[in-house]
Formats: sequence, structure tokens, C-alpha cells
Amino acid sequence: MTTEMIELSLSLSLRFLSLMTSFSIFFLTTSPDELSLALEKARVPYEFNFAFITAIRFVPVLAEEAQSILDAQRARGLEIERGSFLARLRNYIPVLLPLIVNSIRRSLELAEAMESRGFGASKRRTNLYELRMKGGDYIVLIISATLLCASIYLKLSGFSTGPILPPTRIL
Repeated sequence: MTTEMIELSLSLSLRFLSLMTSFSIFFLTTSPDELSLALEKARVPYEFNFAFITAIRFVPVLAEEAQSILDAQRARGLEIERGSFLARLRNYIPVLLPLIVNSIRRSLELAEAMESRGFGASKRRTNLYELRMKGGDYIVLIISATLLCASIYLKLSGFSTGPILPPTRIL
């Protein structure tokens, strides 16, 4: 283990941590409705917008459902953490099958609800409220742009000598 390896490990860990923190803060502070309006304002096609927002909304539902199925299977005596890696993988099948079946059922119900409400029937859409930038939004935008410009300047001026991406080796 060399000093370069430790520095690279720390650098990649900090990058990953900052990325995860950024996404967590973004999704904790932004409602799906606001994100949908922002995507619509950015001229993202509505079908993609709807699919993305629906996926975001179903992640907590699927996680909760997976946990309840897992608890039910454990109550029946299923030991997931026992055995070899392949045995543990096979132990998850009784959890995944009901989860997949329920997800398909839920998607069919969603498709029926969308069809009954006329999804895609009209090209012109209306919204309950309009998205407007406020003072805090401008402050965050200015700070973000400043940090981006500063990091690009530092990289191009030679202050940061490390690689943007870690070197790759073919084994």
C-alpha cells in the first residue's frame, strides 16, 4: 500500500460521499411535484418526465413492501444470512418473486388509472401552480456556479495535479 493509493482512495471516497450527500439533500428538499414542474419547464418530454417522477415516487413504496415481505418470510423461518454466497442469493427468491408480482400488478393499476383520466389525450397541459425562482434559489445558483468555475480554474491552472478520474489498468 503506497501513499498514492491512500490518497486516491480518500479522493474517491470523498467524491462518492459528496455525490451521495448532494443527491440526498436534493431529493429531501425537492418534492416530486416541484421536480416535475422543473423538468417540464426545461422542455423535457412529458412522457419521460412522468416515468421518472413515478419511479421516484415508487422507490419508498417498493422498499417498504420489500421489508414487509422480508419480515413475513423471516417469520416463516427463512434464514437469508445463512450459507454460502449463492445460497444467500437463492434465499432472496421468496422475497423477490412477490415483490415483482406486486410491482407488475401496481403498474397495471397505474396504467388503467392513467387511461381512465385521459393521459396523453391533450397536447396542452395545465398545472395547479407555477414554479418560480425565489431569492434562495438565486443564491444557491450563484454559489454553485462560482464553485464550478473555481474548480475548473484550479484544475486548468495546475493547482490540482491529480487526475480527474483514477487511472485504469487492464488486468
